[in-house]
Parts: sequence; C-alpha cells; structure tokens
Amino acid sequence: MPPLPSPPPKGKSAEATKQAMLVAARSRFARESYENVSLREIAGDVGVDVALVSRYFGSKEDLFREVLGVESRKEILPADIADEGTPAYLAALFFAQDDDPDEHVERLLILLRSASSPAASQLVREALRRDVLIPLAERLGGEKPELRASMSMAVWMGMTIMRTIIAVEPLNPCNAHIEEKLRQLFETALSEGVEG
Repeated sequence: MPPLPSPPPKGKSAEATKQAMLVAARSRFARESYENVSLREIAGDVGVDVALVSRYFGSKEDLFREVLGVESRKEILPADIADEGTPAYLAALFFAQDDDPDEHVERLLILLRSASSPAASQLVREALRRDVLIPLAERLGGEKPELRASMSMAVWMGMTIMRTIIAVEPLNPCNAHIEEKLRQLFETALSEGVEG
C-alpha cells in the first residue's frame, strides 16, 4: 500500500500545498474505504488546518472526485501500440507495477475500496466509465467496443484484487508463464465477435 505522504516544507506555495493534499487524499483513499477517510486526517497528513482542505476542494465528495480524475487525461493505450499488440501491452503493463508503482494501479485500488460505498459508488462508476472504459472502447473500435473494454478491465481488476489485496501467492512472482496467460485472457476479452 502507498505510504503516507510527508508534509510539505513550510513556506510552500498554495499550489504545492494543494498538490500535497491531493497526494495525501489519494494515499488515504487507496488504503481505506471512502467512509473511513476524513478531511481532518488528510489535513493532518499534510500538516494543515482542515479548513484549508475544504477551501481548496469543497466537500469530501468533491475531493474524492478530484482524486478519481487525477491522471485521467493520460492515454489508455499509447498511439504506437497496434491493435494486435494490445493484449501483450496490457499484460506487460500489469506487471510493470512490480518495479515502478503505477498511479493507474493506485487509482484502481481507490475504485475497488470505495465501490461498495453508497456515497462514492456513483462517483466511482462515472469515473471508471469516463476515464477508462469509454477511452479504451474508442481506441478499440470494431464490434461491441465498450463490452470488450469492460471485459478487459474485469480481467485487470480481478488480477489486481488477487495479487494486491488478497495476495494469492502463485500470482505474485512476475514470470513469463503468468504474463503469457494474462496476455491470452486479454486477447479473449478484447476479441471481436463476443455475443451479448
């Protein structure tokens, strides 16, 4: 799990303080469910008064929406990845987190931890659809692209849950055999001609 962020040095600019609050909120939401995170804790992580969090972001819901939107403008798939290379790219990207923790994985953990929250579930669905499923579907094109995008993200989320939250031992070492199996799962999920 991501460690708690360090408080910003005294004298930092308003923008740096705001960014530190976003980092603290992202870290908190990745480790705990939406209901268990308080603005007071986020403020404490950064070393500021809780009123400052409200001033920059408004409500907890607004802050959560901002956290979900972080990095949302990044391309889902780089332009130079050909359609036939997408399953291999997604499989390799999944294991890239082992050496270099990826914000996409952290964001997925936030989605997973808060998806069952009555207050946050609608925001989670909107963010997942807007920032992941629709851009991926647009990139995929072809037949039933949103279904195929949804199926590939189901593979991604299932593997993430098994490896990072449940920590199922056989899935933890990154090796060529597991990566190839994952590539095959993505290939099946992304293939056209899926009934439904």
